[in-house]
Amino acid sequence: MYSEKGITFHDHPAIEWLTTGHPEPGHDEEEEDEVEDKDDEDSDEEEDDNEEVVDEKVNVEFKAYSISDNHHDGIKKLLQQLFLKAPVNTAELTDLLIQQNHIGSVIKQMEISEHSDDDVDEDEIFGFISLLNLTERKGTQCAEQIKELILTFCEKNCDQRMVEQLAKLLSDRSRLVGFLLSERFINVQAQIALPMHQQLQKELAEAHKTNKPCGKCYFYLLISKTFVEATKNNSKRKWSNQKKDELMFANAEEDFFYEKPILKFNYSVQKESDTCLGGRWSFQDVPMKPLRTVMLAPCDKMNEIMDTLKEYLAV
Repeated sequence: MYSEKGITFHDHPAIEWLTTGHPEPGHDEEEEDEVEDKDDEDSDEEEDDNEEVVDEKVNVEFKAYSISDNHHDGIKKLLQQLFLKAPVNTAELTDLLIQQNHIGSVIKQMEISEHSDDDVDEDEIFGFISLLNLTERKGTQCAEQIKELILTFCEKNCDQRMVEQLAKLLSDRSRLVGFLLSERFINVQAQIALPMHQQLQKELAEAHKTNKPCGKCYFYLLISKTFVEATKNNSKRKWSNQKKDELMFANAEEDFFYEKPILKFNYSVQKESDTCLGGRWSFQDVPMKPLRTVMLAPCDKMNEIMDTLKEYLAV
């Protein structure tokens, strides 16, 4: 069972499912094979029909729910979208997020469209937000793997001073580090992130007040999906010095975190992203190289970040 969060994303820009260039989640892209088997005339008509549909917007109403066992597969899939082939136990990470369901939310479609297939999964999620306290979860496989992952890439891409700083912060049990996770399908617009972050901050404050897990953090760790133009001459050793105006964030709101970290760096995932989840990216016909941007921001900067989110994302 899962409970509603009382947050409904209704008549909101974020609930418009943009079909241009992206199928709805769970939609099989097999129509092209069927079209090829028809005669030329029917094929042309079919293509014309498809072009008309692609330009349409499908209105989808979302609602936030507490994380539950029903959402295990959906959360794990979105985590795999973030980590790709990295050695992180996403199944264990998903289990931990479900266990601590006093914080975190998933977003789901409120009503299944009458035009949808009969076998649409009512538990399918379009995104989620939560936090894993890496300090409290010290010793669990996924927490240790996440720390090892970012330290390894920090060593490959950053100077020794930053490596030592990151290692010290991740091992300091007096200043807890929370891994902030906000993942969703690429088609879901950034405006939906504002109420989700607001709800999470309320839940973290309540957890701190009642002395529950994850309630106390000194730093937020983010690993953001970012991109740079493939045409730019970026050497392997310069990812950590990528200029902000050269970075494009898959989750646009995470751009607002970029000015607040005490440390940040980037690493390439181009060799890992040639998968269904990673995708081949281009913006306005410009090929893009996929990166991950690691940011460690003080929690006391969160109010400033939330104010910025409200300014740019509020409707």
